[in-house]
Amino acid sequence: MAVIEELIRQEDNGTISFGNHLMDEKKKVLDFEVNGDLYKVKTFKEITKLEKNGKMLLEAVPGATVHNFEMNEKGAHFTVEGDENVQITMELEPETEYKILIDDVNVGKMKTNLAGKVNFSVELGKNAPSVAIEKIG
Repeated sequence: MAVIEELIRQEDNGTISFGNHLMDEKKKVLDFEVNGDLYKVKTFKEITKLEKNGKMLLEAVPGATVHNFEMNEKGAHFTVEGDENVQITMELEPETEYKILIDDVNVGKMKTNLAGKVNFSVELGKNAPSVAIEKIG
C-alpha cells in the first residue's frame, strides 16, 4: 500500500482512501464530493482527520494513511498504515456499544460517549492492518 498523493480519492469499489502520513506540512482538501456528500481531509505526519458534511468521522494521531474506508449504520471498516502505532478517534452513534476487530481479531467492546466518540489504538507493523467497528445489537 502507499500514501494517497492526492490526499483523498474514491476507489473503484466505492470506498474512499485518504491521508498522507509522510508529509511534513499540513495540507487539506475541502468539498471532495462522493455520492452527494462533501468530505474534508486534513493530513500530515502528526494528524489525519476526515469529516463528512461538517461532522468528524475519523481522526488518527499521529498521521496515517487510510485505505478503503467505508462507513454505514452498522459500523465502519478500513485498513490503516503509518510510521507509528496510531490512536484513532471515530464519531459514531451516541451511547451505543461496538466491537472492534483488528485483522479479524476481536480486541474488545466499547461504548460511545454522549457525543458518539470512541477511541482505540492500532499497532502498525509491516502490513496495514484491517480495522472493523461493528455495532452490537
